[in-house]
Amino acid sequence: MSWETERLEKAKQIIEMYPQKRSALGPLLYLAQDKDGYISNESIVEISGLIGITEVQVQSVASFYSMYKQEPTGKFLLSVCKSISCEISNSSDVINSVKNFTGLSNNETDDENFFTYESVECIGACGGAPAIQINYETVEGLTPDKAVDLCKWLKEEEPEIVVADELQDKFGGVKSFDWAIADNNGATSPVPGFQTYDTSKEKK
Repeated sequence: MSWETERLEKAKQIIEMYPQKRSALGPLLYLAQDKDGYISNESIVEISGLIGITEVQVQSVASFYSMYKQEPTGKFLLSVCKSISCEISNSSDVINSVKNFTGLSNNETDDENFFTYESVECIGACGGAPAIQINYETVEGLTPDKAVDLCKWLKEEEPEIVVADELQDKFGGVKSFDWAIADNNGATSPVPGFQTYDTSKEKK
């Protein structure tokens, strides 16, 4: 089944922003992930046709970057940083707390498709280590107990979207700088980014 009309229109708008169609591959992969929660074979075929490159070329980019998921992901993606700045600030304790609460190992999703857990390399929040991202929304200065509180809150409240500032206020500690974003369209650019998890929407 091909992409719906609305998604195809968004794709065309993205492609028109670039001098060469193939340059739109990254944003189109986010658009694909928004559809299924991961990069499906159907979307690979669709993108290949839209920008005139082979399916192998699309897949090679989709599989290279960790933010493009190859398998369905739970409603809440828990990404705990394991890089050196976080590690010396006891991120291993945060990692263990999250793993113990969810019962998940790295890159696993629970049976309810609610949580997916992953330990990741640097997320750029070294000044507020240890840090975690919930659907790519960053929380800094997290303690093991607060990590559990955060997971419990997600489980109990099941928020439609998560917003970094709200999560930081509820569960965070030391903060390196303001992560807030004003653009409703994407977390990193004026085209859809991380929309799979609705992380870039402003809180209403």
